[in-house]
Amino acid sequence: MKKFAVGLDGGGTKTAVKIVDEKGHVVHTFTSGAINYNGQDEASVAASLEEIFRTIADVCGGLSHCAQVCIGAAGVSNPTVITRLEASVRACGYEGGLFITGDQQTALSGAHQSEIGMILIAGTGSICYGQNELGETHRTGGFGYLIDDEGSGYSIGRDLLSAVVRAHDGRLPETVIANKVYEQLGMTSIQEIIRFVYDKQTNKQDIAALAPILTEACELGDGAAWKIVEKSAHSLFELVVPLVEKLSMHEGSLAMAGSVLLKNSFVQSAFMDLLKAHYPAMTCITPKSDAASGAALMALNRI
Repeated sequence: MKKFAVGLDGGGTKTAVKIVDEKGHVVHTFTSGAINYNGQDEASVAASLEEIFRTIADVCGGLSHCAQVCIGAAGVSNPTVITRLEASVRACGYEGGLFITGDQQTALSGAHQSEIGMILIAGTGSICYGQNELGETHRTGGFGYLIDDEGSGYSIGRDLLSAVVRAHDGRLPETVIANKVYEQLGMTSIQEIIRFVYDKQTNKQDIAALAPILTEACELGDGAAWKIVEKSAHSLFELVVPLVEKLSMHEGSLAMAGSVLLKNSFVQSAFMDLLKAHYPAMTCITPKSDAASGAALMALNRI
């Protein structure tokens, strides 16, 4: 009987699913609703999982043909999340192998097409994760925007807003950042900026959405922008150091992921300069595939 493995990447707004056969060939990919308990209620997660496992059953010719499922999701460091997710999956009628892990682990697996290596993710938030040949793992960052997430899109957005208010009252020289922030937000006064920042409706994604302004300001040679680039690069480098030292991966491979590292060439370049200066034998790559592919590979490895 033909067996299948399935990988799920549970993102904040949707779940990407990849079904592979026992030789690793992709037979079907699709997306469904979010399965993240941090942002969804119980009923919504259950409904998404029911839809996902109905599709898996259709593609595989019944759930009994699916030998292993790997779910990568945020928030699984909370043990109750794993218990609830597992209960919801079993309620869908799936009885096969099930492995639930953090989305940083499936992202690593997809990025390297291997469970060995390191990944630095700098999107809305920031986190670094690695696993060495001995199976030892370590994680740095990822503790949320209120106390962590340095070098992330949120952090950059906050620093851009900080530059606007400091330039406004003379603590910084004039900066092109101000006009660009006003323009993007459709505002004309510092009072409107402050209302936007402290409005309960404003979320971390709204702040992170300002991050692309950093690239534009750097292209114009803005001094305040360059300082934010240097600060962001150093913050991201700080995430990598404990990982390299703890896992003895000085000659390892680091995948760079997330919009800050992949879309802001100034931050990427400054970060890579720091990496080369301190770890000249390390290899730096962009991800080979996505987290859903990584989850499918991890499921396949566990059959």
